[in-house]
Amino acid sequence: MNSEHYPAQPVSYRAIAMGLQAVGAALPRRLWPRHDPAQLMRVSQSCPSAGTVQGLVRLAASLDAESELTMFGALAIHHDFLRLLRNAAYIEAQHRDVPAIAKVRVTAPIFILGLPRSGTSFLHSLLALDAANQVPRNWQTIYPLPRPPDFKASAHKQARIVDRELRFFAGFAPGFSQAHPITADSPQECTEITAHTFQSLRFDTTFRVPSYQTWLDAHGHAEAFRFHSKFLQVLQHGIDQPRWVLKCPDHVFSIDAILQTYPDARFVIVHRDPLKVFASVANLTEILRRPFLKNIDPAEIGAQVTGRWIDGAKQLIMFDRRSDVSAARKIHIQYDDLIADPLRAVASIYALFNLHLADDFTTAIAAAMAANPRGGYSGSRRYMLGRFNIRPERLTPQFADYVDYFHVTP
Repeated sequence: MNSEHYPAQPVSYRAIAMGLQAVGAALPRRLWPRHDPAQLMRVSQSCPSAGTVQGLVRLAASLDAESELTMFGALAIHHDFLRLLRNAAYIEAQHRDVPAIAKVRVTAPIFILGLPRSGTSFLHSLLALDAANQVPRNWQTIYPLPRPPDFKASAHKQARIVDRELRFFAGFAPGFSQAHPITADSPQECTEITAHTFQSLRFDTTFRVPSYQTWLDAHGHAEAFRFHSKFLQVLQHGIDQPRWVLKCPDHVFSIDAILQTYPDARFVIVHRDPLKVFASVANLTEILRRPFLKNIDPAEIGAQVTGRWIDGAKQLIMFDRRSDVSAARKIHIQYDDLIADPLRAVASIYALFNLHLADDFTTAIAAAMAANPRGGYSGSRRYMLGRFNIRPERLTPQFADYVDYFHVTP
């Protein structure tokens, strides 16, 4: 009988993951891929900037000293670092070979920020429905190419590859798809762009790299955002009057670099009760680390997450008090208001920034809400704060200023 008579069997990415984990446990560590900076640059045939080399060296040293990797973690780092180096070289080559790319500035981008798990991704996905807006898509941060106007993910080679990779990763990280539902064409965070300079806040989520994070906080993000602008210029090449909408909770830690690179930037800040987000952030961090690291300590994750965002809440207050960002360039949205009436929240943003709210955009929002009332997040999830040693009675006083300043309903 011809094989075409047999139905295609679904790929079990979970089974593949378990098989690779078993292989990794049996394979001597000396045979695992290495993330030696000199070797990575040689293999990638790239000549990164001095700052990028410094970031790569610092990150590699921190991984060696502070992260106990799985074999999948070692494989993933090797692949990811090579991709980042090659992509960065490609971006620089595009600017060198196509001078027209650099002539079109990224003007008045809109940055969405706030505490993590506070609705920033939900708002980003809503604004991505407006054909007048550009957002970096997940597949574009892996394959930096412009997104054509008639784009269809099912017919796009790179998008199909990234969708397969996401399903593959979900096999290694049970719970990932439920905690953070994304596809290849979903809007992506800016930390995936700044990762190309090895000066990104995303590495501290997926790996245990405290010394690298300390270095990055002191080093700053100016070089990372200069590259960020070059990256967006490549993605927008050939697009008429691009208007970028960008998102990442971690932007609160890089405001100076953002304003240095984009002095006309506009900001949307989403606010939510901090105690509602911490267990969710800690849970997602643990899910993301499981494929890469051994011996994950939930209490350590809880301390990292709460310490980071106690500082983040203070940074949000300091940001709102800045004299160089006028009231006409920033708007504060309460999470409860965003969830209760997404269209009204979007309309308030467009009104302040004097943007046209097109009928087809409002129709798209209504259709999206009808199809995914919770933005694609399934069910009502409860996480045990005690598992991460997160104590509400200790945290509440440390967020009192943030809650009072922004009138957040606890």
